[in-house]
Amino acid sequence: MNVLMISPGYPPEMEYFTRGLAEVGAKVIGLGDQGEEALSDDLRRYLSAYVRVPSFGDDGAVLEKVRAIHGRMRIDLVETLWEPQMILAAKIRERLSLTGMTVAETLPFRDKEVMKATLDAAGIRTPGHYRCRTAGECREAAERIGFPVIVKPIAGAGSADTYRVDGAGELEKVIGRVRHVPEVSVEEFVEAEEHTFDTVCADGEILFYNMCWYRPRPLDSRKHEWISQQTIALRDVEADELAGGKKMGVDVLKALGFRTGFTHMEWYRKEDGEVVFGEIAARSPGGRTVDLMNWANDIDIFTGWAEAVCHGRISQKIERKYNAASIFKRAVGEGRISRIDGLGRLLAEYGEEIVCVDLLPLGAPRRDWHKTLISDGMIIARHPDLARTLEIVDRIGTDLQLYAS
Repeated sequence: MNVLMISPGYPPEMEYFTRGLAEVGAKVIGLGDQGEEALSDDLRRYLSAYVRVPSFGDDGAVLEKVRAIHGRMRIDLVETLWEPQMILAAKIRERLSLTGMTVAETLPFRDKEVMKATLDAAGIRTPGHYRCRTAGECREAAERIGFPVIVKPIAGAGSADTYRVDGAGELEKVIGRVRHVPEVSVEEFVEAEEHTFDTVCADGEILFYNMCWYRPRPLDSRKHEWISQQTIALRDVEADELAGGKKMGVDVLKALGFRTGFTHMEWYRKEDGEVVFGEIAARSPGGRTVDLMNWANDIDIFTGWAEAVCHGRISQKIERKYNAASIFKRAVGEGRISRIDGLGRLLAEYGEEIVCVDLLPLGAPRRDWHKTLISDGMIIARHPDLARTLEIVDRIGTDLQLYAS
């Protein structure tokens, strides 16, 4: 089987999905806008061929390039897990008459208003929402919904250009910040805990699913630099308080007609138990969440996804052994990392319960915390007991500190 993998080296975790395809027997043709010399040695090993395009912004040129590739080496599948290229992948499938998501099927996963309108029609609880193209439309939508509201891009990913707005004055400031965004969604702010429902599917069957809990909600950590954001992959996915979110996730996939691949859905659980849809993407989650799934289950879901899309199964045994939690750290100060305090004590105390340490090294420049969830590094801990897992990451939050100068 020949698989065209769009952007096999970016974002960085795409290399692991490309490896997965090669390991389940696919011949992987990489399609990217990087020069081949920019690819890692490992990535080049997993590729049977690599084709560079000048820009992913020129669909016509890319489609012609892919048609020429297809004439030389038959393409059987087109895959991408990078959200900006989802529609392009669908256009290639249609041009080559291949199986997989069409443009019409992909659009509800990219356009948040089409997404929510489709789910509204299916009777799924979504936040109140409006598509807005002008400042006036934003003001009118906020007045109809009532503050607080959320303003975010129609076709965005993650929490980039996403703002909670608590009043008319703040709305004017946010309108100024999102002027570069062609369309935004103005929607009801739901006061609740935020969770995920992530799946790997084949032919409409859920082969693997994962549920995470964000501590705190990502919107909160975007507002305050001192917060160390946590994501917890939960061991007990059958817990009563998660049942409504799981059912909603299954209903959402059915309403959107999703068949094969990775999905990442975010949902809210209110204090009174009501569950509310957030949004869904036809891709893997970011923020190293796939690593959390692997640590929680002692599996390789990068390869599991590849086996699902190529062969319609996951042969690895799924055993939910642990809660796995990531915590992202932001350094104090500006410039380069000059000191890391507390890591040795934490490693000595928690030992094998801390399974991954990926902090910026001394001398490295700080990352812009506004632009990346990963911030200045992360640590992953795991334990079968949820309370113990939370104790560890909370201690990391308070006792580990990076400094920059």
